[in-house]
Parts: sequence; C-alpha cells; structure tokens
Amino acid sequence: MLNESPITYKTSTHRTSSPEKTLEKISKITTDIGLTRTSNITHLDRIKIPVFTSVRPLAKEGAVSVYAGKGPTEIHAKVSSIMEAVERYSAEIQGTENTILEKYNPENCLNPESLILPRNSYNDNALEWIKGYSIKTSREIYIPANVVFHPYTTEDVHHICLSNTNGLASGNTIEEAIFHGMMEVVERDAWSLFEAFKENKPEINCKNATNEYVCELIEKFRNANVYIKLLDLTSDNDIPTIGAVSEDLTLKDPALLTLGIGTHLDANIAAIRAITEVAQSRATQIHGTREDTTRANLLRDTGYDRMKRINRHWFRKSDETINIEDIPDKSKNSFKEDIELTMKLLEKTGIKDAYYVDLTRDINIPVVRVIIPGMELFSVDSSRVGNRLKPKDLII
Repeated sequence: MLNESPITYKTSTHRTSSPEKTLEKISKITTDIGLTRTSNITHLDRIKIPVFTSVRPLAKEGAVSVYAGKGPTEIHAKVSSIMEAVERYSAEIQGTENTILEKYNPENCLNPESLILPRNSYNDNALEWIKGYSIKTSREIYIPANVVFHPYTTEDVHHICLSNTNGLASGNTIEEAIFHGMMEVVERDAWSLFEAFKENKPEINCKNATNEYVCELIEKFRNANVYIKLLDLTSDNDIPTIGAVSEDLTLKDPALLTLGIGTHLDANIAAIRAITEVAQSRATQIHGTREDTTRANLLRDTGYDRMKRINRHWFRKSDETINIEDIPDKSKNSFKEDIELTMKLLEKTGIKDAYYVDLTRDINIPVVRVIIPGMELFSVDSSRVGNRLKPKDLII
C-alpha cells in the first residue's frame, strides 16, 4: 500500500527532501557500496553546467563502474551521481535475493510475453522469478528476474533478453522511487516512438519559462556557442516528455552532437532533465572514462555532416512551436497522487497495469525497478519491438 509521501521540494525536480538533506544521508553510505571517488568534471566543458562522476571499481562484470550525475547546481549533480551509483549497486545480484525457479504460472506470475521480448527468446522455459507488486492494486506478483536485475548474469537459467536499467530508480521514499521509475519507462517509450517513426515534432519555446533554471541553463549553451533545441516528444498518454538536442557550432565535433530526454508531469522539470542530460552527455564524452562512451571514436569516423543527416529528425525545422508555459502542469503534492494520475493516463492508452520490485538493500536507500508491460523500449534495445510500434511502418 502506497503512502502519501508529500513533495516538499519542487524547484529543479520533485522530491520529498531537499538535495542538501539527501546528500547528507547518502554521503554516509558511499563506502558501503564501494564508491572510491566522486569528482566534479564540470570544468572539462565550457558550458559549465554541473556534472559529477562517481567511481565504483567493484561493479559486477557487465555493468558500468563510472556513474554520471547532472543538475542545475553542483549539489544537484553530486546527488544525482551518487544516487545513480546506489541504483546500479542495488540492481546487481548480491546472493541474498529470494528468487524461485519455475515455469510461468498465470495465477501468480507476470506473463513474460507481455514484456516485448526479442523474437523467439521465450518458449515456455523455466525462468527465475522474484516477487513484485502491482502499482495499481498492490497485489503480489512474480516478475522475471531477467528484467529486474542488471547485469543479469545468472548461469544455468534461461535468459529472455539482455538486461538493462530501464525503470531503475531511487528516492528518499519508496513512492518517490516508484514515480521516477515510471517516468523513465514513459520517457523511453516516447523516445522509442520518435526514433522509430521520426515524425515532425513541435519545437518548445522556453523564453517565458517561469522556472528559474530553464532559461538559465539554455543561456549557458548559447553563451558557449552551442546550439540547443527542445522538442515536444509527448506521446498519446499526455505525460510531458521533452527531448533536447545540441550541436557545438565552434568545434563541430560529431561526438558532441548530444541529446537528452526528460519526462515529468511538470513540463518544466522534464525540460530541466533533458537540458542537463545534454550537458552530462557532453562532459562524459569529453571525460572519456565511462565504459559506454567508447562510441565517440566511431562517431568521429562517421563525420559531422553525415551524423547530422542520420539524425535529421532531431535537427530539421519544426512545423509548430509551443510555449513551455502552455503545457499544463499535471503534478500533484504527493507522490501517491502523482503515481495514481500517471496510472490513469497510461490506462487511456491501453496499459492495464504497472509493477515494481523493491530492490532496497541494507544501505536503506529506497530503490525500485518499475516494469510497465506494453511500453516500448526500442530506444534501449532495438531487438524489442512492441505493438505501439507496429501500426505504422518503421523508418529505422
């Protein structure tokens, strides 16, 4: 049963505690999860939007060991970096999990075929399962462990897909974590639709944004001669999703053709997430230590102009412009209300339920994995194409 979990901080994100209080709490457990260093790498990029990295050398094989965090201020970015490390640590198999191994039972298990799996990856095999809960009804249900843990390295057990981090989220409370996990799944769904169909999306004008951080962040890009454009990627569920894309007009480096996506019931928060994610992508590409940034060399081999052509759906002129303040703020005053509203919006598009697995470890920082059957994750794994992508011809 979800608690009210009132939202007390709403400036740059929505949380039950301020970034300062959260940092004070999580600073006490960094050694427990194996963090050896948290560094400010903001100075590496001339845009100067805060980006931090945290290093955990003992991350499990198949997982990244460097975790980036971003935000409009240094404390936001530091918290973001450490909390990503907490999420990754909590999602690793640690040997204390209470799992079962059996074939799918429709009475108490989530149907694996509802998870948009790669073709022919599941044939009524015995799977490893872990207990989860319906977000809509709170009933217990077993979820395939393969879509919960990352990396999923269990041997002698059938694997139904490559593991990923979609829907993995942390928070000051379990409800906060669930909401942010839901937002990430919605974000990846909207991003998948855009990458698949490449439709012309409205550009977002932020000149009259009332949130203090939105205009300030965009101005930092412009002052550094870096073009940034915001697109409204919101899909049929009407949960605001904003994409941001940038190109460095001074360096013209294809590795710095970076993008960011943000989803939130408050469009201003979605915009802040998208913009700061662009800054994070730039800084981590420049930093070059994270395991999943090795694509930079490939991009440079491809060339600047060709990369822009490949991604022309991001850079083309939009047929429509909308003001960010004209996008209704749907957010409420508690995470329970936000979760309930999100479920109602998803149900309008045919989503029947959503689920979460509590991955909170002995460090007592709430972490969950959210799974929403039917939501696309093509942007994360191109081998997984669901019904929301099938009514139209893909342009991929």
